[in-house]
Amino acid sequence: MTTLLGYDRYGHEITAQTDLLRAAIAGADLSAQVPSCPEWTLGQLARHVGGAHRWVEAIVRTRAEQDIPEDQVPDIEGPAGDDPAALDAWLADGAAKLVGALREAGPGTGVWSWGWERNTDFWARRLTHETVIHRVDAALAAGVPFEVAPDVAADTIDELLQLVGFAAASGDPEAAELRGPGNTLHFHATDVPGGVDAEWLVEFGEEGFGWRHAHGKATVAVRGPLTDVLRVVYRRLPVDSERVEVLGDTELLDFWLERTSFT
Repeated sequence: MTTLLGYDRYGHEITAQTDLLRAAIAGADLSAQVPSCPEWTLGQLARHVGGAHRWVEAIVRTRAEQDIPEDQVPDIEGPAGDDPAALDAWLADGAAKLVGALREAGPGTGVWSWGWERNTDFWARRLTHETVIHRVDAALAAGVPFEVAPDVAADTIDELLQLVGFAAASGDPEAAELRGPGNTLHFHATDVPGGVDAEWLVEFGEEGFGWRHAHGKATVAVRGPLTDVLRVVYRRLPVDSERVEVLGDTELLDFWLERTSFT
C-alpha cells in the first residue's frame, strides 16, 4: 500500500483535520504563544490556517494560471475582533469552501502552484499536511494530545522529503547544502500497522540527497512512535525528547533539521 492517500481522501482529511484543529483550540486562550511558532499566538495560528485555505480555494475555484495576491482573496484575514465563535465558524467555512472547490475541479485539473505539480492534486495534498502540522502547533499551545492516522502521518513525512528535494532542485541555498557522500539518515516508526511504509532512508551524495522507503544502517537514526517521528522531522519535538531514540551522529541530524523546515 502506498502512503499517497488519493484525491478524495485528501479532501476528507482537510475537513477532518480542520475539525480537529477547531476542537483543539476550543476554549483555549487565543492569546497564548505557540511554542513551535513563537512569532504567533494561537489565534494568529488559526488565522494563518484559515487564510491558507481561502487562498488555495481562490486559486482552484478560478483555475488560476498564476499566483493570486493575498489582498485579492475575499475574507482571507478572518473576522474582526477576538470572538472565538466567529473564528471557529470562519475556519469551518474556509475548509468547506476549499474542499468544495477541489471536488468541483476534480483531480488533475491544471492550476497554478509553487510546487513540482501545477494541478489540483498538489494543493489537495499540500493543504492536508499544512493543516496536520499546524494542528500539532495548536495542540502544543493548547496543551491537548495530538494523534493522527498512520497513513496520513507517513504521507506527511513523504511530502516533506519531496518538498526538500524540490527546494534543492530549485536553488534553495539551505536545501542545496544537503549533500556529501557517505552520510545517511534513517527515520523509523516503530508502531505502525502492516501496509504503511514508515521507514525512510535519506542518502547524501555529491549532487545532493535522495530518499526511499527502506531499512538500513545509517549515520544517524531516529526511532519511535510514528507521530513522534513526524514531530521530530517537522521540528515540533526536540531530538533529545524521551519519546524518541536517536542513534549515531546527532550533528548530522541537526544539520538536516536546520535546513528542512518548510511549515
